[in-house]
Amino acid sequence: MTALTLQAQVDTYLAARRSMGFDLRIDGQQLCAFARFADRTGHRGPLTVAVAVSWAQSAPQGTRLTWARRLQTLRPFMKYRAQFDAMTEIVPSGLFGPVHRRLVPHIYTEAEIAALLEAAAQLQPVTALRPVTYSTLFGLLASTGLRISEALALAPRDVNLTGASLTVRETKFRKSRLVPLHPTTVAALSRYVDARRRRIRDRCIETFLVSDRGTPLGDRTVHYTFAKIRARLGWIGRGDYALPRIHDLRHSFLCRALVRSYQRQQGVDHVIDVLSTYVGHARVSDTYWYVTAIPELLALAGQRFAQHAEGGAS
Repeated sequence: MTALTLQAQVDTYLAARRSMGFDLRIDGQQLCAFARFADRTGHRGPLTVAVAVSWAQSAPQGTRLTWARRLQTLRPFMKYRAQFDAMTEIVPSGLFGPVHRRLVPHIYTEAEIAALLEAAAQLQPVTALRPVTYSTLFGLLASTGLRISEALALAPRDVNLTGASLTVRETKFRKSRLVPLHPTTVAALSRYVDARRRRIRDRCIETFLVSDRGTPLGDRTVHYTFAKIRARLGWIGRGDYALPRIHDLRHSFLCRALVRSYQRQQGVDHVIDVLSTYVGHARVSDTYWYVTAIPELLALAGQRFAQHAEGGAS
């Protein structure tokens, strides 16, 4: 089996699954990466557990959880291939342990978010659009909890500054939603629009956030730029990840929103329901998955419980 043949099989598999309504954006990227790996290592013949494990363990800074998740992505593809090649081996379930163990994220402090935006605004060249774009992007993620893919996919028509809202279209689970914006976020986005117009004509752009050339920002480029800023700031992770991630801004948004709800004496169950819709979760349990027991949240929850207990005692 050549790499080209394996890639063709991956393409056929993805086309078949997507025709049934599955998005498989991340899984598709992983499967294509597996095909490239198999080519580089000289694998030939039917798929084997050995080549699957080798690819899983090739992940940089990988853990058993990372390996388990990679193999979970491969198992459906290997089952699919077994229909056409009886010699195909299928990775046993649970080979590297459970797949869904929750790793504690890095919850950003307000000072860290401010430092991130300041560092982004100092990216070179400072006279270009680049520093404004990245400070706007990271500020938008921090203030709305958007997924990075959602922010990068925003088109100019999706940003309603007059109505103070975003339209997030056809994202995860093929759902669209309206995202209300805080006045400070609207002001920041308005400044970005003004800066962008001074350099690029609006009719030339496809996405709201663009590079200096007016082209859409690439996901890999954004993560690379974030990593450079993170290194410059000297950050290390406070959770189970070695380093803070862009996705941790989403976790942080949800935790900070709950802190504010406790401070305002709001009903947490109602707030969770609202937040679940706001961030585009299919189930409220997905929103609870994002909640991390940071000291501020635990202290406020403890106070709320104490007030409830005192009320019951009286």
